[in-house]
Amino acid sequence: MFKENQVKLAIAPIGWTNDDMPELGGEVTFEQCISEMALAGFTGSEVGNKYPSDTNVLKKALSLRGLEIASAWFSSFLTSKPYEETAEAFKEHRDFLYEMGAKVIVVSEQGNSIQGQMETPLFDKKPVFTEDEWTLLLEGLHHLGVLAAEKGMKIVYHHHMGTGVQTTDEIARLMNGTDPEKVSLLYDTGHLVFSGEDYLAVLNTFMDRIHHVHLKDVRAEITQKVCDEKLSFLQAVKGGVFTVPGDGLIDFRPVFKALSEARYKGWFVVEAEQDPAISNPFEYAVKARHYIRETSGL
Repeated sequence: MFKENQVKLAIAPIGWTNDDMPELGGEVTFEQCISEMALAGFTGSEVGNKYPSDTNVLKKALSLRGLEIASAWFSSFLTSKPYEETAEAFKEHRDFLYEMGAKVIVVSEQGNSIQGQMETPLFDKKPVFTEDEWTLLLEGLHHLGVLAAEKGMKIVYHHHMGTGVQTTDEIARLMNGTDPEKVSLLYDTGHLVFSGEDYLAVLNTFMDRIHHVHLKDVRAEITQKVCDEKLSFLQAVKGGVFTVPGDGLIDFRPVFKALSEARYKGWFVVEAEQDPAISNPFEYAVKARHYIRETSGL
């Protein structure tokens, strides 16, 4: 399905240790995490809060296990803080990823975000940007895209539950309002399905803008519980709303088929934040790797 060297497979450390809720996987070491990633058959990783900030130390630890850095999350605050604050933090983040050999920078706007609020109902209190906020976001992303291009890199925008860019319409507004040369899209199956969007329609509509992919599955019964009980995003995660591909309700076969036919090049990143005390991260990494091999040939 995919040509050789067309796609590389990574897995995010958030299944081992959760950055937003450090109590989930607090006992798991950085070394255990990356060793199990490699043992499960992955060749890349995104960056977690336990990863060394010294690029030489990180490079050595990863190279011993045959791993690369695919990207790392960056929180922008373009709608809620002066642009200069986001720009300065972004340049530091960009330079770190550049040194690690990454080609894309994951950006998600966190102005007014509720994703990190433990008690705020996810669907009832979702932020909606004003016209002025949309202007700040679109203009700010263009500026960040220029900064990324200085290092030959791209920004890939991460639509995300509990933020102002979550729904199909919001993704469309962001894509239609930005220059494809400056702003690309991170396609995340789990966040789309959790939000109630048509994940294949979004994929096919914005295929030419997609330069990074997160493979995340969703448990239908937990999604319904989040709606019925007005739970927060973090409560949903602790309750097990996300899981690895092949363990939830999403059929990834048409995703792989469409991306293959479009000659997508880049990373697929398995991402499934769960409580590692309940869902053993190594076991689920192996499960994801087997499913991806069976359904995509990778």
